[in-house]
Amino acid sequence: MALTHPATVSPVHPADATAPGPLAASAAIICLNEGACIGKCLQSLSGFAEIIVVDSGSTDGTLAIVDEFAGRGFPIRRIDQPWLGYARQKQLALDQATQPWVFSIDADEWLDDDLRASLPRLMAADDAISGWKVRRSPTLYGQSRPVSRLTRPEHILRLVRRGRARFDSALIIHEGLVADEGETPIARQGLLRHERSLPLNEQMKKEIVYARLKAEQRLKQGRKPSKLKLMFSPPIYFLRIFFWNRFFLSGWAGFIHAATGAMYSLMTEAIHRQLYYGRTKQ
Repeated sequence: MALTHPATVSPVHPADATAPGPLAASAAIICLNEGACIGKCLQSLSGFAEIIVVDSGSTDGTLAIVDEFAGRGFPIRRIDQPWLGYARQKQLALDQATQPWVFSIDADEWLDDDLRASLPRLMAADDAISGWKVRRSPTLYGQSRPVSRLTRPEHILRLVRRGRARFDSALIIHEGLVADEGETPIARQGLLRHERSLPLNEQMKKEIVYARLKAEQRLKQGRKPSKLKLMFSPPIYFLRIFFWNRFFLSGWAGFIHAATGAMYSLMTEAIHRQLYYGRTKQ
């Protein structure tokens, strides 16, 4: 995806031009006001040949942190791009990558030591493999340590060969990389950590925004609301997270994590219903 006006691109830091890092990989990040977590994300990308940061107007000190890492020699290329939507913004970041492999990472995520150590082996895979799904596991709000490794992590395609995966621009929420061809096995070593550092009231505001976007996406796809989903999706969502994904091992923090997921499910179904019938009455 080409850069759109008035996007601006920062010059490559002088350290970039001499020798690439030991990993022939680009990292692609989008951000907006991620000052509380982007430092840990960038630190975990030490050794990447290129780090692309696409910012959509941060005002909280995020850019100062990014520039500070660039000043320390991290090969950061910063792009200032007005918001295009999740999928298009991430695709833009992906398209700027110049290395053979690209790791798409959110600003509130970071690679643990085991995942970092496994990257050279993953990138040496046979050409039939277009990318790798990594295992992602969160740190819950109110806890200082990551959740138990006995919980079930998500499996998300994040490490891909350049040009062989893309984001679906038709999706306005829950966008994810899709490989055009080839295999995408699960990387079993290491974890992509996800920091859920927001207080619960702030997190719920985000969940409501996501619920509305998902409802709007369903309307665009021509989907009708379902009474059965309204009734049963929230409790099923809770049971899946709390028991199947084993977040009961995290005590009350795991219970709250599962309950907020159920509330997100309820809001999605309710907003979908409200928007659908509001539109049909017009």
